[in-house]
Amino acid sequence: MTSARAQRVQVDPVGAPDVEHERWPRGISRQASMRISDVLAALQIEFPAVTTSKLRFLEEQGLVEPVRTAAGYRQYSPADIERLRFVLRQQRDRYMPLKVIGDRLAALDAGEEDEVAPRARLATRDGVRESVGTRWTGEALARESGVEVAFVESLVAAGVLRAHGTSFDPWAREIVVAAAALAEHGIDPRHLRQFRTAADRQADLVEQVVAPWRGQRSASSRARAGTLAAEVGELCNQMHTALVRAAVADLAP
Repeated sequence: MTSARAQRVQVDPVGAPDVEHERWPRGISRQASMRISDVLAALQIEFPAVTTSKLRFLEEQGLVEPVRTAAGYRQYSPADIERLRFVLRQQRDRYMPLKVIGDRLAALDAGEEDEVAPRARLATRDGVRESVGTRWTGEALARESGVEVAFVESLVAAGVLRAHGTSFDPWAREIVVAAAALAEHGIDPRHLRQFRTAADRQADLVEQVVAPWRGQRSASSRARAGTLAAEVGELCNQMHTALVRAAVADLAP
């Protein structure tokens, strides 16, 4: 990965920072006084899935550089938090690989690009908090998706939805909403089984890619496996979308 490290803040004789050589984001306090637990509390408002392992992994990649105390503890500044927020947003919203994010940060650090520092926002029903943490009962899933419980049950019977005991995984709502929209075009649940089969095959490919990392015990390796799975999974999704668009392009007049 191209290093995201740029020159550290330089200080003139009276103690004022040399803003020209300051790492991005500029103009935000770099007083490192927050523990990793404080950083998690700040970031989990918008990124509920972020973990200590994830933060350490991003540090290993050179995307953030917390200060180490004499005892070896990490301490972060408000600028570090904004830098982490930028990285996490690029992964979540644009599915950027870490190498690309690192290159982008290097350009920002060097002043070759500019971007307003991101600010925290609450995760909404359509955001990460729901897609990571929510588990649905059949009744709640039907209610939130605007369909009858019988429609959810038909998706389960067709093998499109998979229940885990008495609940469904966080992505179930998106599946039900899409299935309901397709049903309006006369495509019923039994016709959607091919989507599940294709998704399972793509998941198998992703699993092969991340297997070497998942097999390691370190927290850093597990974090790397999660990041890699998200990136490769999104590439599979983009490939599927492009193939479908190409296949139906000639059907339009």
